Amino acid sequence: MDDELNTRLKPLRDRIDAIDAQLIALLNQRAAVALEVGEVKKHFNAPVFRPEREQQVIARLQDMSAGPLADDHISAIWREIMAASRALEKTVKAAYLGPVGTYSEQAMHEYFGQSIEGLPCPSIDEVFRSVEAGAAEFGVVPVENSTEGAVSRTLDLLLQTQLLIGGELALPIHHNLLTLNGDLSGVTRVCAHPQALAQCQGWLASNAPHLERQAVSSNAEGARLAASDPTVAAIAGDRAATHYGLLVANALIQDDPHNRTRFVMIGKEPTGPSGSDQTSLIVSVANQPGAMFKLLEPLAQHGVSMTRFESRPARVGTWEYYFYIDLEGHRDDPPVAAALAELGEKAEFLKILGSYRRAR
Repeated sequence: MDDELNTRLKPLRDRIDAIDAQLIALLNQRAAVALEVGEVKKHFNAPVFRPEREQQVIARLQDMSAGPLADDHISAIWREIMAASRALEKTVKAAYLGPVGTYSEQAMHEYFGQSIEGLPCPSIDEVFRSVEAGAAEFGVVPVENSTEGAVSRTLDLLLQTQLLIGGELALPIHHNLLTLNGDLSGVTRVCAHPQALAQCQGWLASNAPHLERQAVSSNAEGARLAASDPTVAAIAGDRAATHYGLLVANALIQDDPHNRTRFVMIGKEPTGPSGSDQTSLIVSVANQPGAMFKLLEPLAQHGVSMTRFESRPARVGTWEYYFYIDLEGHRDDPPVAAALAELGEKAEFLKILGSYRRAR
């Protein structure tokens, strides 16, 4: 049986080896050209990472492909190829909500690739400060969850900062209950980020009502505590389990099986059009009848679709609000540019947070 299997497999493996030899030669050729691109960028002081360009490359290859590789496979492969090429030009650093093992770290690697250098930060505020101060070129912050809604601190900081949104990623959130031994014997409390506790409250109430729930700064911090204390369970993902040496006591305990968190990438450079973009902005209006209708009227007149609308108290007066809005299209697209110009004339306050490629 083994001899027959090996006989059948050998010519196929030989073909794969030959193709791999061609691939590595072509990848090195590509890397050499990428280095030349880097020299040109350096001469013009242009940024190393252009997300819209990389997304266009991936989209073009997906359109060209006849299979059997799926679009997600192509995206994952070429993201790593381009990340490795960027690393040859310059080490790019991204700040994220740490410690190691958080979903923010996972989002960072899924967006930038494994060759990015991560800078774990103890808070969302510190992620913004690190990018503003130049300690990292980019930051990765959660902005909303499909179950729990907006991440309030991120929205507040987007209002205050001069940084721009340059990209987004919708990350499926798969929560596992983790312990040192892989079961709940002797466990008395579960530690996790408040949003993770909220996203699993139904499961915890039904399956582990005896566990005290303790909110901590991040799921990875909960995993760190569980790694040093057999009476503690954590709610976290596979990355945290691996990093902290924990075992899965119960898998996929989130109440919503389609639970997702949207992350945005912040930086100092604006992002050019990719052909599939959205624009995020913050506006406020005078507290008077018909003000919101007048504010949104330019969008309808210029055929610009609004995909998100969220209000936040302005904290500067009675019943005054900021409105966080996402629009289809790039700010440089003529219909969007015209709508934004009119909106700016009618709004009490307008801040464009950035235009960037929509997450698939």
